[in-house]
Amino acid sequence: MKVQTPKPFMFEEGERAVLLLHGFTGHSGDVRMLGRFLQRKGYTTYAPIYRGHGKDPEHLMEGDAEKWWIDVKEAYQMLKDKGYKKIAIAGLSLGGVLGLKLSYSFPVQGMIAMCTPMILDENHRLDAGFRYYAGQYKKAEKKSEAEIKLEVEQLIEDSNPLFAEITDLITEVKQELDTIYTPTFVVQAEDDKIINPKSANYIFDNIEADQKKIEWYENAGHAITLGPKRNILHQDIYQFLETLDWD
Repeated sequence: MKVQTPKPFMFEEGERAVLLLHGFTGHSGDVRMLGRFLQRKGYTTYAPIYRGHGKDPEHLMEGDAEKWWIDVKEAYQMLKDKGYKKIAIAGLSLGGVLGLKLSYSFPVQGMIAMCTPMILDENHRLDAGFRYYAGQYKKAEKKSEAEIKLEVEQLIEDSNPLFAEITDLITEVKQELDTIYTPTFVVQAEDDKIINPKSANYIFDNIEADQKKIEWYENAGHAITLGPKRNILHQDIYQFLETLDWD
């Protein structure tokens, strides 16, 4: 089966730029509708794709937490090089973790952390989401149940070092939250089955920003930018961006 490979996008509009960061196993399509919405509101949006993402599950091993951090820094620098002096970040899940790291590492106008993991436990494991994603991908390839089970289990085993690196990244960012003074909007789906929703409160309570807000969404799903509450979310993000000091 031929699967169309997603590509990064840049929708240029105004002088205000928003860097959109997708989640683990995701790609730019996760934030494309948000990007178009913000473009219509006068914002320039850019969404990169991290190494190994946007392809079949086996390709994820081409990247790691450090490479994805480099990819995000390069995306930020690309906007700077194109003349965008002030940049806000909106990150989904792993993208939120990377965005928070950007917030304490570089000048950032504002940060939107959407369904961003900080608390890992037995009921919210990194490999659970990857297992589902890999299984769905291989099902779309018309593979048999036996083939899918065998290949997914092998993928999980091969990916253990990757999960360990992501855990280390989350731990690192968690320890630095109190160094974040960037205006921050924490977004969380109440019914999130992938990450522990308490992560949202942890982020909100531990960042030092004077300007911060948290919003909970019912029946929204972990992939909140694609879920049934996306239109409300888009409007809330726009309203938050409008409160930032862009001058």
